[in-house]
Amino acid sequence: MKTKKSKNSIIICYDISNTKVRTKFSKFLEKYGVRLQMSVFELEHSTRLLNVIEEQIKQYFEPLFEDCDSIFIFYTNLNKAVRYGASKHLDNGLIFLDFTEGG
Repeated sequence: MKTKKSKNSIIICYDISNTKVRTKFSKFLEKYGVRLQMSVFELEHSTRLLNVIEEQIKQYFEPLFEDCDSIFIFYTNLNKAVRYGASKHLDNGLIFLDFTEGG
């Protein structure tokens, strides 16, 4: 029996006050994933590459962030994600993450 390979994904949400840094950060994310909303990206890759991306954010972008800036990285398994709706930017719909116990 063939086992289904788990898809690795992170959702990155950000609020960056400096326009230059925000633009640079969004262009960085566009290289690896798709924009779901203005400040929300989905990146679907191998665990190794996702770890490299997170390390690049920490190493290159974190020093540029101001005290009022925030970046959230949510790890998810797309095999457990439920999608509704449609988006002209994606073949898939929107993602709703299940943060309830056992989800």
